[in-house]
Amino acid sequence: MDKKYVINEYITGEDIKKLRKTLSMTQKEFAEFVCASKRTVENWESNGTRITGPIVTLFEILNRKPQIAKKLEVPPNELKLRIWYMYEKTVCTIIDVDELSRQVMIHNYIDNPLFRAFGIETEPSFEDYEEFLKSRCFPETRDKLKLELKRLDIPFYDPILIIEKTEGRMAEDHFWLKIER
Repeated sequence: MDKKYVINEYITGEDIKKLRKTLSMTQKEFAEFVCASKRTVENWESNGTRITGPIVTLFEILNRKPQIAKKLEVPPNELKLRIWYMYEKTVCTIIDVDELSRQVMIHNYIDNPLFRAFGIETEPSFEDYEEFLKSRCFPETRDKLKLELKRLDIPFYDPILIIEKTEGRMAEDHFWLKIER
């Protein structure tokens, strides 16, 4: 038996406009969110034609659960350093850090704690953060450490510098880190 879904066959530009207003998004923001051009959104909204395709399913989901868009929003970075903890191409956790004031803020985008940078911990300490960084690097006690640092062109053992060079990738591990300063 083939599965059937309760999804409209089409939507209109007025539907798009109402949803965009519900989500408090500009045309440009909505276009970025749905991976379309601003011009496409403008056309959808001004054109009286029926809109079909994958946008209809996305519309149905967002219309029923608009909070999904807010949950996926990247917050402004209020601290000096941002680290994206990734699993393959999926963002798991965004870690914002101010190392001088020893502040750490995280934003989890995955429900499964096994895929989060700090597991079930939602307010990690600065010490938790330092341990996490070290866990994504080779150990400071590694044999021939100086040769490895030289190979990476790093003057001394510093987890952030190592991660900038290696992306915190470990053998046969699909997690990695992206650093923004």
